Amino acid sequence: MEDSAAHVAYLDRYYGRQRCIYDLSRRFFLPGRDRLLRALDVRSGHHVLEMGCGTARNLLKLARMQPDARLFGIDASAEMLRTAAHQVKSAGLHDRVSLRCCLAEMADPGRTFGLDRGFDRVFFSYSFSMMPDWRGVLQAALRCLAPGGKLAIVDFWDLAGYPRPVARWVNRRLHNHRVHFEPALLARLHEQAGQGGYSLKLRSVARRWAYIAELTTS
Repeated sequence: MEDSAAHVAYLDRYYGRQRCIYDLSRRFFLPGRDRLLRALDVRSGHHVLEMGCGTARNLLKLARMQPDARLFGIDASAEMLRTAAHQVKSAGLHDRVSLRCCLAEMADPGRTFGLDRGFDRVFFSYSFSMMPDWRGVLQAALRCLAPGGKLAIVDFWDLAGYPRPVARWVNRRLHNHRVHFEPALLARLHEQAGQGGYSLKLRSVARRWAYIAELTTS
């Protein structure tokens, strides 16, 4: 597993160049993001955490969809959070959207945001596949959930609906940017649901370009 300090340094180098064009350049390559936001079913009074919030694009959309929710975002890249903070301030939402620089596996409602309660929704949007310690990240996400909460993920899948040469080319490009689909993560989500106390819904996006997973607690 890559050292966390080395990973954060890589993210800051990469996104230091990409952060200002990220939303525009990823528009057609990250399908399912808005579908995930609708599936979250955020309601009035909910506390919502995005792990790997990037430019805060998703949090700003959620703020417009549900004006009475409290929104929180963490990201390991201070460079990305520079853009996120600017966009939150420009939208006049600094009183509703809180941002912190934090590794996902270290996230905690109290230590990270000073809250005395868990989050009603925790979600990842094409960020899980860039997190080296996926097991630690999943454990942290589940710890952050309030009773009755929902964990949701949209991320790259296995591209099984595409010709093999296309799938190999895309996977090479993703690998070069340290993006990896981890089959064991989906297996772990199924296992978690099988243990009781959780229900899992898994859906395909764009012929298995991506998946949306929703793990709901009872």
